Amino acid sequence: MKRAVAALVLLAGGLFALAPETSASAVRRAGFVSGGAYLIVEFLDDDLVHFELSAAGPGPGTDAPLFVTPQVAETGYPGPSDFARNGDTFTTPGLRVEVAPASLCVTVHDAAGRLLHQACPRNLDQPWKGLTITRGGVQHAYGLGEQFPRGGTADGDWVGRVRTPGGPYGNAMVFDPDNGSVGNAQIPVLFAVGAAGLNYGMFLDQAHRQQWDLTGDPWTVETSGDRLRWYIMTGPDLPDLRRDYMELTGRPPVPPRKAFGMWVSEYGFDDWAEVDDRLNGLRAARFPVDGFVLDLQWFGGVREGADDTRMGSLTWDLTKFPDPAGRIARYEAEQGVGLIPIEESYVGRALPEHADLAGRGFLVRAGCATCPPVYLAQDDKDWWGRGGMIDWTLGAAGDHWHAVKRKPLIDQGVLGHWLDLGEPEIYDAGDWTAGLLPGEHAHAGYHNLYNLAWAASVARGYAAEPRRPFLLTRSGAAGIQRYGVAMWSADIGSRLTALADQQNAQMHMSMSGIDYFGSDIGGFRREMLDSDLSELYTQWFADAAWFEVPIRPHTENLCNCFQTSPDRVGHTASNLANLRRRYELTPYYYSLAHRAHRTGEPLVPPLVYHHQDDPNVRELGHEKLIGRGLLVGVVAGRGERERDVYLPAGVWYDYYSGARTESAGQWTGRRPLWVDGEFRLPAYARAGAIIPKMAVDEATMNVFGRRTDGTRRDELIVRVYPGATASEFTLYEDDGTTTGYQRGEVRTTALRQQVTGSTATVVVGPAEGDHPGAVPARPNVVELAGRASAVSLNGAPLPRHATRDAFETAGSGWYDGGDGYVLAKSAAMDVGAAKTFAFTLA
Repeated sequence: MKRAVAALVLLAGGLFALAPETSASAVRRAGFVSGGAYLIVEFLDDDLVHFELSAAGPGPGTDAPLFVTPQVAETGYPGPSDFARNGDTFTTPGLRVEVAPASLCVTVHDAAGRLLHQACPRNLDQPWKGLTITRGGVQHAYGLGEQFPRGGTADGDWVGRVRTPGGPYGNAMVFDPDNGSVGNAQIPVLFAVGAAGLNYGMFLDQAHRQQWDLTGDPWTVETSGDRLRWYIMTGPDLPDLRRDYMELTGRPPVPPRKAFGMWVSEYGFDDWAEVDDRLNGLRAARFPVDGFVLDLQWFGGVREGADDTRMGSLTWDLTKFPDPAGRIARYEAEQGVGLIPIEESYVGRALPEHADLAGRGFLVRAGCATCPPVYLAQDDKDWWGRGGMIDWTLGAAGDHWHAVKRKPLIDQGVLGHWLDLGEPEIYDAGDWTAGLLPGEHAHAGYHNLYNLAWAASVARGYAAEPRRPFLLTRSGAAGIQRYGVAMWSADIGSRLTALADQQNAQMHMSMSGIDYFGSDIGGFRREMLDSDLSELYTQWFADAAWFEVPIRPHTENLCNCFQTSPDRVGHTASNLANLRRRYELTPYYYSLAHRAHRTGEPLVPPLVYHHQDDPNVRELGHEKLIGRGLLVGVVAGRGERERDVYLPAGVWYDYYSGARTESAGQWTGRRPLWVDGEFRLPAYARAGAIIPKMAVDEATMNVFGRRTDGTRRDELIVRVYPGATASEFTLYEDDGTTTGYQRGEVRTTALRQQVTGSTATVVVGPAEGDHPGAVPARPNVVELAGRASAVSLNGAPLPRHATRDAFETAGSGWYDGGDGYVLAKSAAMDVGAAKTFAFTLA
């Protein structure tokens, strides 16, 4: 979408106004007035148009850009490369917009002239207002943030459903008996898909509570607030549309590498001894682990219904957690693990922190700009105590809190921050804040942007830090991804229905721009368990090991009677195998994270994202893609021993066996889930997929490859699924910790494959770029799906080894054990030199 920005040509005056006609790039605006309502249309690019519609006042005119909320990141669009007007019809290379001046209805066609929809005003003079949107040729729709379905199904799009707000103001944690207390986060972007490439994206840049009804024709979207503002995106397919949306609201930074590992958590780590107990158990069972997440107990003293609660102190309970800086340093130096502590926005009224914030005017106020701080004391919501709430809409408040509370934790070595209750969960509906929207200070105007502003304050605080943060948030808004957050689905119940519904929520969150989305693995609310815990946990952990970032087991454990660590609950051997498989794929996930940052590509998209013209995948949430190369089936049900997998048309390889399947768009037949005594999800790779891996075995400690025996394994492992069409994947590497990658401290290595005749060629290209700690030379290992009779490296034959052990101990060579993969490796070679492996296929 984006091109170099040209000078703006603005529209001015009258019922309809347009700048002098020219084909040169420039933002174009047109204004219409009908009765007491107005419509402004703003053409930002060839395939992006922005609207503002209201019955409140004369409107802002056409001589300045339309207002955007903090959800929007990009405002410097160049305008369409070509533009034409014919009466009330406007045409760019990517779309055509027709305005009906009397009704202010807007009809949008794509570049091929096909009708996408007509959007018309609905109840503009009422507090609850919106649009009607004709369905046209649309068959399916995706996105709209986080709302859990009912019934225990991973499948389903939005057509035929109502996307309801979670609470009276929008974002909320809501309870239902299938899912427990799960999140409902409003991210108002909708991707609509029809036949033969018909599609569009719609983003409602609205902060107020919304409801989308897609049950009839026309659809309706309704919200409060005086003005409606929305964007329409057009393009050839879903990848193009989602990239446009990510450009508009912001692409995610690359998380720290450790975020891709396992972080063990529970509501109930009472002291360092409990953390040590879990860590020692994991190490004894040879589980890799990257950190622990600490709930409220790290600062302790939370008192229900009391002003003198320590909620908001954010200071270590030194009786239970003495010498935090020293302990954190030892955890990293000796075990390669980090810590992430929780924080909330609530501050007990008796704390000195409350007095400090109140004196500075940094707390939410009780109804007016000069009123005292709001006092949150609801009897049914005071489990944390009673007191005030930080006004994150006031930038100075967030900056002060970061300096006095978060910065000391950073200096002590914490690796991230867990932002909880950020819907916000507890509030006074009559409160007053500095606000984020012009003239709006009441709760309704900031509720759904509260967590966005909170995350933004953390990002600002880290601007001067060399280390990148990682944030866990329970709620959010469009654009929160640009602050480096992972969202999780709140206090989910320990039920198989919740596990299945989680997968549907993840499908729509991925399409809403949230690449990092997870859950409390095993369920937070264990009291809801209605099936075998071991089966539930084993399935949940397997799903999470493929789809979630981070992998985070968590439960309520104040009784110290539950287990969360995968060495203590579920089928241990399966948990270990699934976790090690995830750690092996760290270079692949991490490279996908760089692609998400650079281009807006998703990490874990639904199948429809890359196969939207296949009607069989339009509603599939029980299969997911990892990048584009891998396809994995979800499992969430009692007694699951096997399942079918749908493979879109093309050649696919079984991830485990390397067996090749040519699909016309069909189901595989029943695939076993328990193999050699271990539970695993069915997984396939498309022909041409190239998957970089790292070495993982019983000595592996974390995603950096730290090892319990002190050795180092630097080999680059590349798994290749051969295809006749040449393909390429770029491996991205950086230091994994700092923001240096944003300054170009990144090493990239192009990995290529192609089959020609009976020869499969795999090229590890010369590395480009550098970063601190990058190795100058390393061995290279290729795992090729198939059989071979000979292998050469840079034209010289490699020796064949008779056994796997002989191959592993040799400096170079190749091995084919008939188990589906041919293995070939080089000795350590300069990363700046190309390595060409040629396999003579058998």
